[in-house]
This record gives sequence, C-alpha cells and structure tokens, in this order.
Amino acid sequence: MLSLLAANAISDPIYWENLGLRPYLFEIGSFQLRFYSLAYLGGVLFAYWHLSKMIKAPGAPMAQRHADDLFFYGTLGVILGGRLGYALFYKPEIWQDPISVLKLWEGGMSFHGGLLGVLAAIAFVAKRGKLNFLRVCDYIAVSVPMGMLLGRLANFVNGELWGRPTDVPWAMVFPMADELPRHPSQLYQAGLEGLALLVILTLLFWTTRARYRTGLLVGIFTLGMGIARFTNEFFRQPDAHLTEFAEATGLSMGQWLTIPLILVGLGVTIFALTRKQVGTGQPNPA
Repeated sequence: MLSLLAANAISDPIYWENLGLRPYLFEIGSFQLRFYSLAYLGGVLFAYWHLSKMIKAPGAPMAQRHADDLFFYGTLGVILGGRLGYALFYKPEIWQDPISVLKLWEGGMSFHGGLLGVLAAIAFVAKRGKLNFLRVCDYIAVSVPMGMLLGRLANFVNGELWGRPTDVPWAMVFPMADELPRHPSQLYQAGLEGLALLVILTLLFWTTRARYRTGLLVGIFTLGMGIARFTNEFFRQPDAHLTEFAEATGLSMGQWLTIPLILVGLGVTIFALTRKQVGTGQPNPA
C-alpha cells in the first residue's frame, strides 16, 4: 500500500528540511533553548496574563490571588499530568525504567494527561478558596487553546508528529518519517484545536454574556476540542508503537480517549444552557 502511494505521489511535494527549520532558538555548548519548551512557557504566561485581565471584568468568580495560585498549580498539573498521561496512555513500557518518566527533555506529553492535571489543580484551588469549580473552569478554558496552538506549531518546527501519507497539493515529506508525502497534521491541529477554539472562546467571553452561564465556556471548549482532535486524528499518523492498535480497533488511541471528552462537553454545554445565568457582580476583593 505504501509503495503504491509512493509511486503515485505528487511530483513535487514540499520537503520539510528545505524550510530551514530547527527545533531550538539558540544553543550554548550542549544547552539548547528548544521551541517546544518555549511553547509551554508561552502558553502558561498567556493564560496567566489573560486570566488576570478576565477577572477584572464584571462577574468574575475569583480574585487575583486565586489566579496566582492557579498559575503555579496549573503549571505543575500540565507538566506532571502531561508526562504521566503519556507514560500511561501512549507508552506504558516507559515504566520499566521509572527514571525515564522524569526525562521531560526527551519529549512525550499527553493532552489528556495534561487536561486531567489542570483539572486537579483547579479542584485544589477551588476547594481551598471556596470557589465554584465549574465557573473557574470556564475562565481557564478560554486561554487553553493558545497553549495548543503554540505546542502544535512547535511540533511542526521539530518535524515530528507528522500525518498520514497523502497526495494533496500541500503534502510534505518529513525526513524523520520516510520519503512519502504526508499531511502536515501538526498545522491542522494548530488551526482547529488552537486558533479556531481560541477565537471562538475569546469572542464568546468578551462580546457575549456566555461567562454568566456556569459551565458554558468550558463545555464548548471540551466539546470543540474533542471534535477537533477526533477529526484531526484521521490525518495524523498514529505513534509507531500504537499503529497495530489503531488498525485493530479502527480508531487511534487519541480518538478513543477523545470520545469521553465529546460526551462530557456536550453534557456540560446542555447543562449550562438550561440553567439560569449567575449574577453580574464585581470580582471578589483581592
């Protein structure tokens, strides 16, 4: 099948290596400041800045001190949850050498694990500060797509997580894969899971009264992210060690893990739309 695709591939595909990209901004000796690290940092800093701005608008469910706590615990949740989720869902053999789980610089993070880590952080801060968990989730959800956008762009710059073989005009050859033209699925994910959701949620927050419907923003985020991820997985090449799983089940691991997201997102969105709006009071005092 692959040889047939190669024989009928487009005559002049785009070669990733000709784009002049590299996975790091600069290097000093053996140290490299990698774009993937900058993507995580940029996503967290944007979320903190935007959240601090959002809670100054009427109706905020938290104060700045809560945003500061969420910044700290949320960052831990993303990193620890993302890494543990990768080891649990995508590469369980990594547990044979537990030290490898801590080697974040070797790559390997799970969106679903990071999501669970952030939810745990929100639950902790909400319980300690006596905040409405779902309303805090609404405010956090608006900024999360920026991290997805930056992360997927970093994947593209790294030349990793490429798509399935294809003959579309914009197909790209990734040297770390093979010589087959493939979907640049990292860019699809950056567009749908990142940019599109960021624009939709930002507009809903700042131009409508969506923030007064408890759970609506996080419901739309979860539903939208689930649909976007499920769709994009049709174009993304499954991880090498999970290819047989995808062929046997008909869906990739990412798609199976995304189905619960879609159901939860749909349920939370319906819940939010059938409940009364919350009050329009001012933010909590700092």
